[in-house]
Amino acid sequence: MTDPRLITALDLPSVVEAEAMAEAIGEACVFHKIGLQLLPVGGMDLAHRLKAAGKSVFLDFKLHDIPATVEKATRSIADAGVGDLLTVHAEPPVMRAAVEGRARSDLKILGVTVLTAYDDAMLAEMGYGCGARELVLRRVDQAVEAGLNGVVSSPLEAEAIRARAPEDFLIVTPGVRPAGAALGDQKRVATPADALKAGASHLVVGRPITGAADPKAAAQAITAEMSRA
Repeated sequence: MTDPRLITALDLPSVVEAEAMAEAIGEACVFHKIGLQLLPVGGMDLAHRLKAAGKSVFLDFKLHDIPATVEKATRSIADAGVGDLLTVHAEPPVMRAAVEGRARSDLKILGVTVLTAYDDAMLAEMGYGCGARELVLRRVDQAVEAGLNGVVSSPLEAEAIRARAPEDFLIVTPGVRPAGAALGDQKRVATPADALKAGASHLVVGRPITGAADPKAAAQAITAEMSRA
């Protein structure tokens, strides 16, 4: 059983290990995330191979630079044709630049609202005058205005986002943990079924799958949880 809403985070030290993990998971998950850990060691080449194998690819690069650089970087990624989703930081100039860089490609741009490893205390330490929920919703409004396809946010804000965003707006949620799983460094989490019920369109799951003794079985178990949403 496969659910295209499940994205496995291939956050592993090497492309060899990430590719072996994707093969071990097999058809239990057909959507994989490649992040910054793999980018400098062949992540784009891995994306090429995954696409050639019929998989979908989430390029979680969190682009954040001056607008001209973000536009050029997004254009390069779009031209490569190996990503289905690409993340940028949800700041208005950055998001507008990414939309320009995407041009007429099929690449979907997601704005990263507030990282799921952050809570209100950490945001206060960073100098923000509001909590995670308020900041997320403000950035969602800005993402819609900029023409993005969706956002990345914790499952805890998914319901509020779904209530104010267009119907086809993507809500991609990391911080998803199966019932009884360890939280790790995540602060704002939910189970797969609860995240989907709240309005998430896709779930990003890493260690509960990649750290399991049987990654394929772990992915299948999460898919089963998702079916109960």
